[in-house]
Amino acid sequence: MTFAPWKEADQLEPGTEYLEEFPSPVASPYPANNTVPLRVFLPSNIDRPVPVVLVLHYWGANDLKNERELARELNRANIAAAVMTLPFHLTRTPPGHHSGDMAIEADPAKMVVTMTQAVLDARRSLDFLESRPEFDHSKIGLAGTSLGALVAELTYGLDSRITHVAFVLGGVDLAHIVWSSSLLVRQRDALIRKGYTEQKLRDEIQPIEPLKYLPSRIAAPALVIGGQYDTVIKQQSTQELIACLTEPKVLWLDTGHYGGIFVQRRLMREVARFFTQEFSGNAFIPPKKLYAPTIRLGLKVDTGNGFDLGVGLDLLKFDQRGDNFMTLFVTPRGPELFLGRNVSQGFSVGVIGSTHNSGAALLWSVVL
Repeated sequence: MTFAPWKEADQLEPGTEYLEEFPSPVASPYPANNTVPLRVFLPSNIDRPVPVVLVLHYWGANDLKNERELARELNRANIAAAVMTLPFHLTRTPPGHHSGDMAIEADPAKMVVTMTQAVLDARRSLDFLESRPEFDHSKIGLAGTSLGALVAELTYGLDSRITHVAFVLGGVDLAHIVWSSSLLVRQRDALIRKGYTEQKLRDEIQPIEPLKYLPSRIAAPALVIGGQYDTVIKQQSTQELIACLTEPKVLWLDTGHYGGIFVQRRLMREVARFFTQEFSGNAFIPPKKLYAPTIRLGLKVDTGNGFDLGVGLDLLKFDQRGDNFMTLFVTPRGPELFLGRNVSQGFSVGVIGSTHNSGAALLWSVVL
């Protein structure tokens, strides 16, 4: 299609922000959802075409703060960034709904349509970037977080124009993600009431399963960042994504799905460093460790005090997977030390002690 000229939106420290809008290739019944905003961040004082990275945000985003942070880091390295709004998010949210409400529904047919729209929107965004002389069309990157990573996986699997890719907190086997995610309980319960099983869902959403496309994709430099204790997109799904790629760079955080917020700036710097080094022909080497605190929200019952709600900070891990750990558990009664072993589904057994007493304890916790 012929794109309208972009409009300057803001002057930023490392560059200039432009806004481009175009019609989605998929016309949904909701007019607000059918216009795709693409915010382009162009470095200052460029005298030649520069690489560009298309950035996709997470599910339920209410702003683009994280994506803007990545764009700034890329601009400082003389790389452009383009941030696309996913279907049913932000300005694409139909009246009467919250951002992301309609993006994942308990209807496999709607899942396929919405994900298809997201992928086609991303590919049309690539069309726009290819139409602009400011960009080096031989160096086009793609980065996505959470839902954005799932859309990025499909887009990368289908579009050979993408030369470099970064998946943050993503995974494959979408049916398993829906069936095991701590964030999709409402959708899963509704599917079960409709008579669905994990396998039936898997059969019906095959057209949007990244596993269908990634294995045949010509290899490109890739980065995968996963959460060691993620309960939204579990480690198994991320490991399967890694297995689909050819020698990807991998970085694991000692967190769940949300703990990366404590090291957000450094995390964005590592993603930007991946693109900076790989675009320039140098091999990116991820850090051996990107320290992020392991924060637990939990319910504890012990022989001394009974039930308590609290927040835990892991102080020690005694094995690589972190199944055996020591956490400082802060409750309304005061701080306690819990030494235990994870047994299953967030349940851990062990001993707990404070200045007042000690005893056997059972802890159920979710890692942020």
